[in-house]
Amino acid sequence: MFSKKYLLLLLVILVAGSSFKKAKPRLLVFSKTAGFRHDCIPVAKLAMIQLGARNGFDVDTTEDASVFNTKNLKQYKAVMFLNTTGDVLNAEQQTVMESYIKKGGGYIGVHAATDTEYEWPWYNQLVGAYFLSHPHQQTATLQVVNREHPATRHLDASWVRKDEWYNFKSIVPGLNVLIKIDESSYQGGKNGNDHPMSWYREFDGGRTFYTELGHTKESYKEEAFLKHVLGGIEYVTRMKK
Repeated sequence: MFSKKYLLLLLVILVAGSSFKKAKPRLLVFSKTAGFRHDCIPVAKLAMIQLGARNGFDVDTTEDASVFNTKNLKQYKAVMFLNTTGDVLNAEQQTVMESYIKKGGGYIGVHAATDTEYEWPWYNQLVGAYFLSHPHQQTATLQVVNREHPATRHLDASWVRKDEWYNFKSIVPGLNVLIKIDESSYQGGKNGNDHPMSWYREFDGGRTFYTELGHTKESYKEEAFLKHVLGGIEYVTRMKK
């Protein structure tokens, strides 16, 4: 029989050991809309939760902008703007977001993240471009111009898929483009031969990744797309370079 003293000591050791267990990285998925609302958002949020569960990081989802406060954001390695639209943060919350990135936080923008915060110039630099227009949904050919990044290593040089393809304005110079779209493969492109669809860069102390893909519900069941998003998460959280 173990003595009570021995059992108490064992319990203390177990508790102390568990306190040293490395916490999983946390991702905040933000999907507030103040304009068009994508019907894929519920499916997309669930897909991000499942992606985290399979790949070693925790995911919190919200549409409550009050979570953008200094104390709360400290627990997250990255923030994802998942099909956000319009003016989603007030001035104080914008300041908190800027500070978060400057302290090394990560940012992932998915699809309509470029249709967000048109009156916040810093955000234009963060996301990399603003939405201009789009034609009807159709199949097009994507050109994977960088296959060394975690977001594109699994892809072939050409990627044919159906989605809603954005034209952009206010494209930030110096983006590290991962994927372009071949405007000759569909109707309605307005950015010419260098029409970016996904990019990354280091910005203002943190890391950013954006993918234009992700309008359709079907995207969030597509293995190649989910691996693409996962690679972006791994890049901005520094889980992979």
